[in-house]
Amino acid sequence: MYKKILLTGVNGQVGHALQQTLLNQGALSADVVSLDRSQLDLADQDAIRRVVQAIKPDLIVNPAAYTAVDKAESEPELAYAINATAPQILAEEAARAGARLIHFSTDYVYAGSKAGAYVEEDPTQPLSVYGKSKLTGEDAIRATGLPHLIFRTSWVYGAYGKNFLKTILRLAAERDALRIVADQVGAPTSSRSIADALSAVMHQWRGDVSGTYHMVNAGQTSWHGFAMAIVEEYNRLQVSRGLPLLKASLDHIHAISTQEYPTPAVRPANSCLDCSKLARDFSVTLPDWRNALIPELEALSQ
Repeated sequence: MYKKILLTGVNGQVGHALQQTLLNQGALSADVVSLDRSQLDLADQDAIRRVVQAIKPDLIVNPAAYTAVDKAESEPELAYAINATAPQILAEEAARAGARLIHFSTDYVYAGSKAGAYVEEDPTQPLSVYGKSKLTGEDAIRATGLPHLIFRTSWVYGAYGKNFLKTILRLAAERDALRIVADQVGAPTSSRSIADALSAVMHQWRGDVSGTYHMVNAGQTSWHGFAMAIVEEYNRLQVSRGLPLLKASLDHIHAISTQEYPTPAVRPANSCLDCSKLARDFSVTLPDWRNALIPELEALSQ
């Protein structure tokens, strides 16, 4: 199906998980060229063109992104270079080579004011530099007209990389009590779930359909609910192994409001994404967020 796949951002959470999944599954019988930032700097437009032209992939998978949401507010040029211009160039080079492109985007393209879960056709209204840069990248890909799939995901975490899961485990081991935002809701989505889902899509995709899809774990919770689940499931795992529990107990994980934890970038209050389109077009569904959490915790404790 694919002769050569170019995978970007392999030092990131999703890129790392995708690399492992593609290697474990024989990469759909394709040669996978996996590049990190030192090998492909997405802020360097000329480098992107040189690398793609040299590798000559028939599929580019781009999970790489500028993801420092708050820092983007003070360095928008870099955020746009990586999240908007780089995807445009990847799409242009893929189109020139007759290749396809799979790209990852974010729930931050929405304002978060909708009452229910967002569907792909809902109006976008990003509130932050990060969200605006990611939406600009989406639009640039669509404008090229090449065969493409854009997957919007949310609240990504995993055993690899820096993320909310590892931050909570660290803080809960150090402190007696935690204060976590409870009025933002979404679906914590494991990088492993994303990689498995994308692999299933890649086995089916022939380039005959292009479009934007939501790809998140099923269900929803708040950041506070996610933190509670992390501590509860981790402690359960510790008990089963006869190991010490975390310092912060569930009774001392306190719910707070967004106003009580101000950040430079505005977050969507509602990050819930409806994945019905993904299930309809590719028969792919992701597991419930709570079930997806357990393998990541097990991987961390190995």
